Amino acid sequence: MVRFDPAAVAGIVQQICAEEMLPRFRQLAAHEIREKSPGDPVTVVDEACEARLTEALTALLPGSVVVGEEGASADPALLARIAGDDPVWIIDPLDGTRNFSRGIDRFASIVALAHRGQTLFGWIHDPVRGVMGMVERGQGAWIGDRRLKVGPPRPLGDVAVVFTQSMWPRDRQPDLQRLKQAFGQHQGFSCAGIDYLLLADGASNVAIPYKLMPWDHAAGVLMHAEAGGYSAMLDSRAYAPAVTEGTLIIAPDAGMWRQTAAILDAAPAPLAEAG
Repeated sequence: MVRFDPAAVAGIVQQICAEEMLPRFRQLAAHEIREKSPGDPVTVVDEACEARLTEALTALLPGSVVVGEEGASADPALLARIAGDDPVWIIDPLDGTRNFSRGIDRFASIVALAHRGQTLFGWIHDPVRGVMGMVERGQGAWIGDRRLKVGPPRPLGDVAVVFTQSMWPRDRQPDLQRLKQAFGQHQGFSCAGIDYLLLADGASNVAIPYKLMPWDHAAGVLMHAEAGGYSAMLDSRAYAPAVTEGTLIIAPDAGMWRQTAAILDAAPAPLAEAG
């Protein structure tokens, strides 16, 4: 793979957020928000950021391709690029669009770089708070010069589980009720980028995202793993950005993963060592 400067990607993301996203926050007109499908909004900001990120990132790494949320929503066949031979930028230009469109300051921009189905780099930017998380496989996860580390394992009754209840289908609601009973509390910002920054920095412990789209999770799962955490699908498969079906459990270690999986009434196969 052609090498590039990961800091240059961070700079690109920060600049585009500063120029396209923040000036439009709480300034959108009604006609600048539409629904791709019921309950799934998109704004002119999503589209403008994705277009600029696509141009800048493919120029930075010649021969690379893009799978962006908005492009793949229009053409799902683009998802096949993730398993291809070309380096692929996986982009969520504005994660937390619903929050952004409602004036809630919990949104982020997420970029991952994958190659042959494996995530190699990730960037999660919270533009409101000026926080940029960066990760490189095998080199740790960082905010600035501070290395990220997940929180220590704790009794489930002492921690909050992160999930977005509205994402779970009706037949899985009993699982959510058991989670609410087992954990001290539950929370969710309806923004995967914010959730992953908190998980990798030890501010949250366990998360169970139900909807698995690569632009939401490719960068965050790698960031959490490089911060020392453990994640796997409910059936014990490893997560990869091409995985779009199933339930992902994110925890500080394999022990808390097992406890959470048990609450979801799973019977997983023995886990491999975390890594």
